[in-house]
Amino acid sequence: MKMTAVMALKPGMVLASDVLSYKNELLYPANTTLDDIAIAKLSRHSIMCVEIKEDEDFATTHFEKIRVSAGFKHFEKTYNIFLPRYKIMIDKLISDKTPPDISQLFQIYAEITGCAKTGELLLDYLYNMLPSEDDMTYAHCLNSALIAGVFGTWTGISREDLFKLIQCGFFYDIGKLMLPYELIWKPSRLTDIEFELMKTHTIKGFELIKDLDLDEAILKATLTHHERCDGSGYPSKLKDHQISKFAKYISIIDAYEAMTSARTYRQSLIPFQVIANFEKTDRYYDTLILKQILTQIARSQLGLTVRLSDDRLAEVILINELKLSRPLVKCEDTVIDLSQNPDLTIEAVL
Repeated sequence: MKMTAVMALKPGMVLASDVLSYKNELLYPANTTLDDIAIAKLSRHSIMCVEIKEDEDFATTHFEKIRVSAGFKHFEKTYNIFLPRYKIMIDKLISDKTPPDISQLFQIYAEITGCAKTGELLLDYLYNMLPSEDDMTYAHCLNSALIAGVFGTWTGISREDLFKLIQCGFFYDIGKLMLPYELIWKPSRLTDIEFELMKTHTIKGFELIKDLDLDEAILKATLTHHERCDGSGYPSKLKDHQISKFAKYISIIDAYEAMTSARTYRQSLIPFQVIANFEKTDRYYDTLILKQILTQIARSQLGLTVRLSDDRLAEVILINELKLSRPLVKCEDTVIDLSQNPDLTIEAVL
């Protein structure tokens, strides 16, 4: 809310608090939507200033509050300056094999991440981004590089490995840009033939960058980020010990980015829904890396208010280390262990 001079009021503004006359009589209650008549009445009563609601005051969920914050608006502006620069570099790589300047890629990384004070806040900002349809694949790769920096920091990898992991994020999925857009972003389930074509993006991306002066970790992550620890992945059905550390990280980052990015055909998943999905498929991933990342995501939700599937509001008070998607929540005076109440789910973060 902000204090606004009556002479600057406009119809449609909403009062944030009661307005009293000099006789202490109520002129207008809080939440009144002002019109020309109301503004004139305030002037007649010599009211100089009133409190007016801002966008933040109308936000009802945690992510809506993030979206209307000044910090996010600065982040969004910066992101939208540097995404096109990243896009130009990748397009040149695909069209004439011009290698991207790594220092320029990291300038992009630094400029965007510099807008968020913490990794958790950076993830919240990315959650609220909605790139245009033409930019979705590029944004997916750029976002993955940004997320790689957060996840690598959380798990305590070395500075050298963090540098490599971020580069993996920039490059690993560019093979998708060599496939039809309608295939990559098809909202419905792919046919068997379409899925076989989709799987070629790992090989196409690898072939594109294999002769560049890039670390072997980036090449392996590009080729094998869809391999799964249980041997069910592609293109080579590698198992746990056969998959590089960087490919294991990128497989988690790739899935996380897909689940938390808004699409025209579905909403982004909230953190506990993301965690639940990972828990259902944990056999695909390196369990040690995954547990560290999911634990940090879960802990970032402590103290937040959530809406349960029965419409009750509750506060997240304790993370269940054995079932990270099912924390203990406090609803009025009652503590609910969601791990013992499978019919209850968290539907929104407020």
